Amino acid sequence: MALTRLAITRLITSAFAWSSSGKTNDDLVTNLVRDRRLKLPAVEAALRRVDRKMFVLPAERGAAYDDRPLGIGYSATISAPHMHAAALEFLAPSIAEKGSVLDVGCGSGYLLAAFAALGPGVRAHGVEYVPQLAKMADANLRAHDASLLESGRVTVTVGDGWAGLPERAPFDAIHVGAAARSVPKALITQLAPGGVMIIPVGPAGGAQELLRVDKAADGSVSERTLFGVRYVPLVGGDKDEV
Repeated sequence: MALTRLAITRLITSAFAWSSSGKTNDDLVTNLVRDRRLKLPAVEAALRRVDRKMFVLPAERGAAYDDRPLGIGYSATISAPHMHAAALEFLAPSIAEKGSVLDVGCGSGYLLAAFAALGPGVRAHGVEYVPQLAKMADANLRAHDASLLESGRVTVTVGDGWAGLPERAPFDAIHVGAAARSVPKALITQLAPGGVMIIPVGPAGGAQELLRVDKAADGSVSERTLFGVRYVPLVGGDKDEV
């Protein structure tokens, strides 16, 4: 039986998932570049400035530079480095060193730090449903660079990711770090004209796809599938929204 394009993509992704692992953060980033999982110089520089070890649980620090997701508690994970690299590369051009980005399900705060490292004018806002994870993100970010929070360039808010963060909108880029049943309407509304959103969509434990959502200058919206993924579910939201 012939494999579908999505199935082939999943096999390739799985085959390369751990190949970029390193012994240090620099090793990890170097291997992501070697394996062509990371191509943009600005993203490479950002990931070298943010030590993944500071954003994982103490019990997982021995695996901090493995190219795989790690549990951070409360049924959440920090994504595999190659997935964070992909998200940053899809979204970095829309941020252009001074844009505003929303990270839905910001978890331990790693991607917020990486977005901020793309440029001194970037504003990165995280929304997290689980208060304990939001507290963890705040502590991790303060340990990484307290000035990011003190200046307001990075914020962490406890809230429902399905509702986004309307008080900070519009956003030039939106990253969703958990799988939604459908693309939340509120996030489309909060995406600025010319903006890009990356979001995994699909049932918990089932077939999921990473979608790229583009909003044109005239407000029209288009979607396309990038590749197959497997994420934990995006909690909260209107249970009737499908």
